[in-house]
Amino acid sequence: MFSYILESHEIVISDYSLKECALVFERKFPEKISSLKLFLEKIDYELFIARESIYENAYPNIRDKKDLPILAAAILSDADILLTGDKDLSSMPIKRPLIMTPTEYFELIN
Repeated sequence: MFSYILESHEIVISDYSLKECALVFERKFPEKISSLKLFLEKIDYELFIARESIYENAYPNIRDKKDLPILAAAILSDADILLTGDKDLSSMPIKRPLIMTPTEYFELIN
């Protein structure tokens, strides 16, 4: 599925997501940091620089405020789809971007 995504879509990743990913890897998978860096060097993606401050009232209400920069980046970058395993994000009632779990996306492309 990931190969399909890389071949069929323009990937947009926010700097906030990259920082969050690095922190999680440092905490949970410190021995795999070099694999993460290599992976990010090998894939083609557009880096979206997230805003330093976010006006919360401009976006749908979200339970976990730490997810707001990810939602805002997806909206501001004009993404078509936001793939996430985060239940707070995947339950957002918005039309664009489509917010899908990897499983939902896999079912869509099959």
